[in-house]
Amino acid sequence: MVKRAGGNHATTAKRVATHAVLVGGSIVALYPVLWVLKMAFSEGRTFAASASPIPDSLSLGHFVRVVGTTGSDGSWLFGRQLMNSFLVSGATTVVGIIIATTAAYAFSRFRFAGRESTLAAFLVTQMFPGTMVMIPLYVLLDRLLLLDTWTGLVLVYSSSALPFCVFMLKGYFDTIPTEIEEAARLDGASQLRIFWSLILPLARPAIAITALFSFMTAWNEFILAATFMGKDASYTLPVVLRSYVGERSADWGAFAAGAVLVSVPVMSLFLFLEKHLVGGLTQGAVKG
Repeated sequence: MVKRAGGNHATTAKRVATHAVLVGGSIVALYPVLWVLKMAFSEGRTFAASASPIPDSLSLGHFVRVVGTTGSDGSWLFGRQLMNSFLVSGATTVVGIIIATTAAYAFSRFRFAGRESTLAAFLVTQMFPGTMVMIPLYVLLDRLLLLDTWTGLVLVYSSSALPFCVFMLKGYFDTIPTEIEEAARLDGASQLRIFWSLILPLARPAIAITALFSFMTAWNEFILAATFMGKDASYTLPVVLRSYVGERSADWGAFAAGAVLVSVPVMSLFLFLEKHLVGGLTQGAVKG
């Protein structure tokens, strides 16, 4: 009895210590986010240098000013820039998933000349920052007349995210038993039917993660968008946020409000895909 009570006390103390560490880590991680929210909902373009992340007063003025931004012709500029971000990110996700799933499946299931060297080349491309190829990409887009266009930006973003997406999907395709495909072939299914009706449904968790990564990469990218886009009406939201911070002055309230607005679609997409990730991981390949 004494040993059991002592063991219970030790277990309780361990749980309390674990929860205390987790709560402390959560506070440290959330503190900068709370500061951004404080700047977004506080009045004025500057912020008080206090340690408290709680604003003295609540105001939606920064959000109204950011959302209500208009162009020189009186058009709703923020709405156009928001549409730019959604179109570019959505198209990048669709194009990247289509190319990455087919390429990853080929690398996973087929053996062909140059397979290993191509995979190694994909890996090498991830060792260099995107800014290294910014000038060659600029020249290529200029020659193809794709500067300051959605098409050019989508092509750049899709090609940049492709190596990671292919490696991620290939690793998941490798875990799918080949016996399932062999059984489908015995039933008369073609290779395309196997890939479309069998492999892709089983790979939903990996596809969801890859889609989320592609969308986030395109949604948050700033340097390439600022370089390849030259008009306010063509900018994506990260480029717009940069305009609130100048060399001599900064509108921190509008910057924080814009940052909150930019983060909402990504968080919503993550929450939407979360159930697909969990559901796909718990489903077996064959149901009894």
